[in-house]
Amino acid sequence: MTAVTPELLSRFDIPGPRYTSFPTADRFVEAFGPDDYILALQQRKAHSGSRALPLSLYVHVPFCESLCYYCACNKIVTRHHDKAAEYLDYLAREVAMHTQHCGRGQMVSQLHLGGGTPTFFSDDELRRLMALMREHFKLDPAGEYSIEVDPRTVSNERLAVLKDMGFNRLSFGVQDFDPEVQKAVHRVQPAEQVFALVGKARELGFVSINVDLIYGLPKQTPKSFARTLEQVNALRPDRIALYAYAHLPERFKPQRRIESADLPMGQDKLNMLSGAIDAFMDAGYVYVGMDHFALPDDSLAIAKRQGRLHRNFQGYSTQPDCDLIALGVSAIGKVGATYSQNVKTLEEYYDAIDGGLLPVQRGLALSRDDLLRRAVIMAVMCQGVVLYEPMEQAWLINFREYFAPEMAALEEMQKNGLLTLSDEGFQVTALGWFFVRGVAMLFDRYLQADKNRTRFSRII
Repeated sequence: MTAVTPELLSRFDIPGPRYTSFPTADRFVEAFGPDDYILALQQRKAHSGSRALPLSLYVHVPFCESLCYYCACNKIVTRHHDKAAEYLDYLAREVAMHTQHCGRGQMVSQLHLGGGTPTFFSDDELRRLMALMREHFKLDPAGEYSIEVDPRTVSNERLAVLKDMGFNRLSFGVQDFDPEVQKAVHRVQPAEQVFALVGKARELGFVSINVDLIYGLPKQTPKSFARTLEQVNALRPDRIALYAYAHLPERFKPQRRIESADLPMGQDKLNMLSGAIDAFMDAGYVYVGMDHFALPDDSLAIAKRQGRLHRNFQGYSTQPDCDLIALGVSAIGKVGATYSQNVKTLEEYYDAIDGGLLPVQRGLALSRDDLLRRAVIMAVMCQGVVLYEPMEQAWLINFREYFAPEMAALEEMQKNGLLTLSDEGFQVTALGWFFVRGVAMLFDRYLQADKNRTRFSRII
């Protein structure tokens, strides 16, 4: 980190996408609607059998009992749990509409419940949801079945129920253990509570436990965050997701409750990132990339070593580039060479389903150029290596001619020590990993044509 100079920060710490997809969701258009999505589902069904990879499923549960001020997710803050039962009724209808077009009984190798707070659902409601999935899909016994958990909404008993339902992976939202930071973001949860729950989860035999952290929150300092890092290393989760807080109050109303003067800036924020990387790697974690760490025997670290790492809307993944069916308000999916996103409000969601329509609001059919650039960007984000010959053979191009403007920009990054170029390809350096989003951005033709990037978070 000592090599990250103020000059590098001023040049390369710029707003940019996280590239959980390419093209990014801000490029989706409303010209892509339910009929286009149905066509993609039907094409998948037509190619079912030996050529069809297993599905991934994502279910968005938008409800939260209380508001976390940093949150940029699509959520509905309410204590009226009767809303969950109605929402589940509509989810059931959306699932049935999907399998009407893509066929029942398709194999699923990955299921993720996100939000919001999925554990806003009662135990009976979660059981009903899982039964619904098993009714319409075939869940691979070796699959990954994960749920995001707000530690304030679960007990040891609830963890046992989740395990009994078939969940084998948990993601705990911790963010920071410091009490002052927790108060500043309106999310108070004692460290002792998290330690007890993680201990119970291990006792129950969950395959993988993830902890989410955020640096750059109000009241954080490098010293206070170092204490949190010590506690996380003592907790020793299988995976750690470390995100930079993006303060965009003009876009996300809850963030207006955060005082800008309380936010760590510049060098302090950089020191937090530096301290986290050092602390986790000293503790034996593998730096998977950008914002993820994993223990060496975790499947994510193994996939990184074996060159099998992928990236989807939930971040880094071990799953191949398979179709993702997304269910619920605002959920984003990928089927074939298309992306789609559902409507963002409950009213619109219910109205669409009552009208017999899949609730797709917008999406995108990818061009050949989109697919090629996605392959390059995902190689950068997942492995930090792009080899010309395999790309040329797969896409029938001359890489250096096709990407001539990008090659010139890569040379400039090489001069700054962010990557190394060779006759065979290019590789992101250890220093370059801090700015890997910036490397990927060079190949984003939409972003190069649109210089308005204020809607994105800064790279560091």
